[in-house]
Amino acid sequence: MSDCLFCKIVAGEIPSNKVYEDEVCFAFYDIDPQAPTHFLVIPKAHIGSAAEVDADNSTVVAHIFEVIAKVCKELGLESYRIVSNIGEQAGQSVHHLHFHVLSGRDMTWPPG
Repeated sequence: MSDCLFCKIVAGEIPSNKVYEDEVCFAFYDIDPQAPTHFLVIPKAHIGSAAEVDADNSTVVAHIFEVIAKVCKELGLESYRIVSNIGEQAGQSVHHLHFHVLSGRDMTWPPG
């Protein structure tokens, strides 16, 4: 999508602090971190949110979770939270599937 912020990041039109990249996904540090370690992992293909995951694209999500485990291990993170917001009421501000990975502090429950 031409007006999608994360599509522009993937295309290199907007700079980011890259954590990881392969042919399927891209990971970068959040510009407004909510924990000492806070990065996002997004598919390179535009998927609006987890609500749009289906049989045709679910392998992308499985790959992203494999990447999250790999990157967290490489960063030495033993404990972390993965979050994906779906819709405005849940806090989704960019309508491109993304997973927040947060670590380095105690995570409270329930989240606010």
